[in-house]
Amino acid sequence: MQKKLFATAIIGIFSSIAVISLFRNQTPKSLFTPAEKQIPRHEASRDGAPSRDEDKNVMVTRVIDGDTIEIESGAHVRYIGMNTPETVDPRKPIQCFGAEASAKNKEFVEKKYVRLEKDVSETDRYGRLLRYVFVGDTMINLLLVKEGYATAATFPPDVKYYQRFLDAEREAREQQRGLWNACPIKIKR
Repeated sequence: MQKKLFATAIIGIFSSIAVISLFRNQTPKSLFTPAEKQIPRHEASRDGAPSRDEDKNVMVTRVIDGDTIEIESGAHVRYIGMNTPETVDPRKPIQCFGAEASAKNKEFVEKKYVRLEKDVSETDRYGRLLRYVFVGDTMINLLLVKEGYATAATFPPDVKYYQRFLDAEREAREQQRGLWNACPIKIKR
Protein backbone atom coordinates (compact mmCIF):
# COMPACT_ATOMS: atom_id res chain seq x y z
CA MET A 1 0.00 0.00 0.00
CA GLN A 2 2.82 2.40 0.89
CA LYS A 3 4.64 1.57 -2.35
CA LYS A 4 1.48 2.33 -4.33
CA LEU A 5 1.03 5.68 -2.54
CA PHE A 6 4.68 6.53 -3.11
CA ALA A 7 4.44 5.66 -6.82
CA THR A 8 1.26 7.72 -7.15
CA ALA A 9 2.95 10.69 -5.44
CA ILE A 10 5.98 10.47 -7.74
CA ILE A 11 3.78 10.32 -10.84
CA GLY A 12 1.84 13.33 -9.55
CA ILE A 13 5.02 15.32 -9.01
CA PHE A 14 6.35 14.58 -12.50
CA SER A 15 2.96 15.35 -14.05
CA SER A 16 2.91 18.71 -12.26
CA ILE A 17 6.39 19.49 -13.50
CA ALA A 18 5.38 18.63 -17.08
CA VAL A 19 2.31 20.89 -16.90
CA ILE A 20 4.31 23.77 -15.41
CA SER A 21 6.91 23.29 -18.14
CA LEU A 22 4.28 23.56 -20.85
CA PHE A 23 3.06 26.83 -19.41
CA ARG A 24 6.60 28.15 -19.18
CA ASN A 25 7.33 26.99 -22.77
CA GLN A 26 10.13 24.75 -21.54
CA THR A 27 10.82 21.07 -21.66
CA PRO A 28 10.58 19.21 -18.36
CA LYS A 29 14.31 18.45 -18.59
CA SER A 30 15.13 22.15 -18.35
CA LEU A 31 13.62 22.34 -14.88
CA PHE A 32 16.34 20.02 -13.62
CA THR A 33 19.27 21.91 -15.15
CA PRO A 34 21.16 24.40 -13.01
CA ALA A 35 20.07 28.01 -13.20
CA GLU A 36 21.86 29.90 -15.94
CA LYS A 37 24.92 31.73 -14.76
CA GLN A 38 24.57 35.33 -15.83
CA ILE A 39 27.75 36.88 -17.14
CA PRO A 40 27.93 40.65 -16.87
CA ARG A 41 27.95 42.21 -20.33
CA HIS A 42 31.43 43.68 -19.79
CA GLU A 43 32.97 40.28 -18.97
CA ALA A 44 32.95 38.88 -22.47
CA SER A 45 34.94 35.93 -23.69
CA ARG A 46 38.53 36.65 -24.56
CA ASP A 47 38.77 34.14 -27.41
CA GLY A 48 35.23 34.54 -28.80
CA ALA A 49 35.11 30.88 -29.78
CA PRO A 50 31.60 29.49 -30.03
CA SER A 51 30.57 27.03 -27.37
CA ARG A 52 27.49 25.47 -25.89
CA ASP A 53 27.62 28.03 -23.09
CA GLU A 54 24.68 30.17 -24.14
CA ASP A 55 25.53 32.98 -21.75
CA LYS A 56 28.89 33.54 -23.38
CA ASN A 57 29.27 36.98 -24.88
CA VAL A 58 31.17 37.28 -28.14
CA MET A 59 32.23 40.29 -30.20
CA VAL A 60 30.72 40.71 -33.65
CA THR A 61 33.64 41.65 -35.87
CA ARG A 62 31.75 41.91 -39.15
CA VAL A 63 28.23 41.92 -40.51
CA ILE A 64 28.13 39.82 -43.66
CA ASP A 65 24.54 40.64 -44.56
CA GLY A 66 21.15 41.07 -42.91
CA ASP A 67 21.05 37.60 -41.38
CA THR A 68 24.70 36.53 -41.06
CA ILE A 69 27.54 37.82 -38.91
CA GLU A 70 31.13 36.94 -38.17
CA ILE A 71 32.30 36.71 -34.57
CA GLU A 72 35.80 37.28 -33.22
CA SER A 73 36.74 33.58 -33.49
CA GLY A 74 36.18 33.85 -37.25
CA ALA A 75 33.03 31.69 -37.12
CA HIS A 76 30.05 32.76 -39.19
CA VAL A 77 26.68 32.86 -37.42
CA ARG A 78 23.41 32.55 -39.35
CA TYR A 79 20.39 33.97 -37.55
CA ILE A 80 17.64 31.42 -36.84
CA GLY A 81 13.97 32.04 -37.58
CA MET A 82 14.22 34.69 -40.24
CA ASN A 83 15.59 35.57 -43.63
CA THR A 84 16.63 38.87 -45.18
CA PRO A 85 16.88 39.77 -48.86
CA GLU A 86 20.18 38.67 -50.45
CA THR A 87 23.12 41.01 -50.92
CA VAL A 88 26.17 38.72 -51.12
CA ASP A 89 25.03 35.57 -52.98
CA PRO A 90 27.09 35.55 -56.20
CA ARG A 91 24.32 33.60 -57.98
CA LYS A 92 21.67 36.26 -57.30
CA PRO A 93 21.36 40.00 -57.83
CA ILE A 94 21.02 42.21 -54.77
CA GLN A 95 17.40 41.86 -53.74
CA CYS A 96 14.95 44.58 -52.80
CA PHE A 97 15.66 45.94 -49.31
CA GLY A 98 18.77 43.76 -48.92
CA ALA A 99 21.13 46.72 -48.50
CA GLU A 100 18.81 48.27 -45.91
CA ALA A 101 18.59 44.99 -43.97
CA SER A 102 22.38 44.65 -43.95
CA ALA A 103 22.80 48.24 -42.79
CA LYS A 104 20.25 47.79 -40.00
CA ASN A 105 21.91 44.57 -38.82
CA LYS A 106 25.25 46.41 -38.82
CA GLU A 107 23.73 49.18 -36.72
CA PHE A 108 22.36 46.65 -34.23
CA VAL A 109 25.38 44.36 -33.75
CA GLU A 110 28.65 45.31 -35.42
CA LYS A 111 31.53 45.80 -32.95
CA LYS A 112 29.19 44.89 -30.08
CA TYR A 113 29.15 41.98 -27.69
CA VAL A 114 26.25 39.64 -28.32
CA ARG A 115 24.92 36.55 -26.59
CA LEU A 116 24.29 33.53 -28.81
CA GLU A 117 21.47 31.09 -28.08
CA LYS A 118 21.33 27.70 -29.77
CA ASP A 119 18.06 25.96 -30.58
CA VAL A 120 18.50 22.35 -31.77
CA SER A 121 20.87 22.44 -34.75
CA GLU A 122 24.52 23.37 -34.30
CA THR A 123 25.25 24.42 -37.90
CA ASP A 124 23.62 24.73 -41.31
CA ARG A 125 24.78 22.98 -44.49
CA TYR A 126 27.35 25.73 -45.09
CA GLY A 127 28.98 25.23 -41.68
CA ARG A 128 27.59 28.45 -40.19
CA LEU A 129 26.53 28.37 -36.54
CA LEU A 130 22.75 28.62 -36.20
CA ARG A 131 21.82 30.94 -33.35
CA TYR A 132 19.43 33.46 -31.92
CA VAL A 133 21.48 36.63 -31.38
CA PHE A 134 20.87 38.92 -28.40
CA VAL A 135 22.16 42.37 -27.53
CA GLY A 136 21.22 42.70 -23.89
CA ASP A 137 17.72 41.25 -23.66
CA THR A 138 16.80 42.11 -27.26
CA MET A 139 16.68 39.27 -29.78
CA ILE A 140 18.06 40.85 -32.95
CA ASN A 141 16.57 38.11 -35.20
CA LEU A 142 13.08 38.98 -33.98
CA LEU A 143 13.67 42.73 -34.05
CA LEU A 144 14.69 42.60 -37.72
CA VAL A 145 11.44 40.80 -38.55
CA LYS A 146 9.33 43.13 -36.42
CA GLU A 147 10.81 46.24 -38.03
CA GLY A 148 10.28 44.90 -41.56
CA TYR A 149 13.89 44.12 -42.52
CA ALA A 150 13.33 40.34 -42.63
CA THR A 151 10.67 37.72 -43.13
CA ALA A 152 9.94 34.81 -40.80
CA ALA A 153 11.64 31.65 -42.07
CA THR A 154 11.57 28.77 -39.64
CA PHE A 155 13.19 25.45 -40.48
CA PRO A 156 12.59 22.46 -38.20
CA PRO A 157 13.94 21.36 -35.84
CA ASP A 158 14.85 24.95 -34.87
CA VAL A 159 11.36 26.13 -33.94
CA LYS A 160 11.70 27.44 -30.38
CA TYR A 161 10.38 30.93 -31.20
CA TYR A 162 8.37 30.04 -34.31
CA GLN A 163 5.14 31.76 -33.23
CA ARG A 164 6.94 34.95 -32.15
CA PHE A 165 8.47 35.26 -35.61
CA LEU A 166 5.12 34.73 -37.35
CA ASP A 167 3.43 37.30 -35.11
CA ALA A 168 6.23 39.83 -35.71
CA GLU A 169 6.03 39.32 -39.47
CA ARG A 170 2.25 39.72 -39.47
CA GLU A 171 2.55 42.96 -37.50
CA ALA A 172 5.25 44.36 -39.83
CA ARG A 173 3.23 43.39 -42.91
CA GLU A 174 0.01 44.94 -41.54
CA GLN A 175 1.86 48.14 -40.62
CA GLN A 176 3.66 48.15 -44.01
CA ARG A 177 7.07 48.45 -42.34
CA GLY A 178 10.31 48.20 -44.25
CA LEU A 179 10.34 45.67 -47.06
CA TRP A 180 6.58 45.20 -46.79
CA ASN A 181 6.19 48.74 -48.09
CA ALA A 182 9.21 48.91 -50.41
CA CYS A 183 9.18 45.57 -52.19
CA PRO A 184 6.74 43.46 -54.18
CA ILE A 185 7.05 40.32 -52.01
CA LYS A 186 5.44 36.98 -52.52
CA ILE A 187 5.93 34.69 -49.54
CA LYS A 188 5.60 30.97 -49.92
CA ARG A 189 4.49 29.08 -46.84
